[in-house]
Amino acid sequence: MSQRVVVTGAAGKLGRAVITDLATHGWDVLAVDRVSVTGWSGDSLRADLTDYGQVLEIVSGAVDERGPRPEALVHLAAVPAPGLIPNSATFANNAPATWNVFNACRAAGVRKVVWASSETVLGLPFDTPPPYAPVDEEYHPRPESTYSLVKTLEEEMATQFCRWDPELSMTGLRFSNVMYPEDYAAFPAFDADPQLRKWNLWGYIDARDGAQAVRRSLEYRTPGREVFVIANADTVMSRSSASLMAEVFPDVEIRKELGEHETLLSIDKARRVLGYEPRHSWRDEVSPD
Repeated sequence: MSQRVVVTGAAGKLGRAVITDLATHGWDVLAVDRVSVTGWSGDSLRADLTDYGQVLEIVSGAVDERGPRPEALVHLAAVPAPGLIPNSATFANNAPATWNVFNACRAAGVRKVVWASSETVLGLPFDTPPPYAPVDEEYHPRPESTYSLVKTLEEEMATQFCRWDPELSMTGLRFSNVMYPEDYAAFPAFDADPQLRKWNLWGYIDARDGAQAVRRSLEYRTPGREVFVIANADTVMSRSSASLMAEVFPDVEIRKELGEHETLLSIDKARRVLGYEPRHSWRDEVSPD
């Protein structure tokens, strides 16, 4: 029997890939968003996650004809980036929505939660250089925007929720900039100026690989809170990663020998713990020449 999973933010760029991937791999998906999830033929529900009552109904399996209670929840819903709306509005949406989701899952006995954290907690846009490269999960978050501050607070909330309830397994995924194959036509132009994409160390995540990371995180049931950087294995550039760092961040320590186009957003932990392995690259879609 397939397992029931709620996916919030299902109409978003990453959400669409996630619900498709999970359904393909046998999950029973309830797609939740404020807007209709176009192109999706499975179960869906429109809801406002800033309303705790609605969230509790969803995770309890109490919405008419939208049960049963899920085994797990994937929380992707949010104002997705800094500067889209005023800072106060970003905070007023994202922080309460995530608390509602976390608390409702604990109250309803949903023990597995995967949520979208963000690469921004690593210190993006790196106007202040990173402490070392490739950046990883080992240094304390350095939020530089209200959006990123909320993501940092979410990670701390998850730590405390898991302390309160040792049976919870909460996995935060620090996603890089989400891309679809149709976005890759713009990538060769980045080579003209390495400053254009230095803000996230020239990283990206193919939505299909982001979905793989979500699925593998759902399969990871170890209790407690964990966070992982999730990016593709390469950068958006045709130039070598070593040459990019030497030109743009010459004083930053490089902690490993870099592959030619190796990501500077380290995915070593995700590979080791989750078995995550990116399967897509913009180089497969567009010639860098």
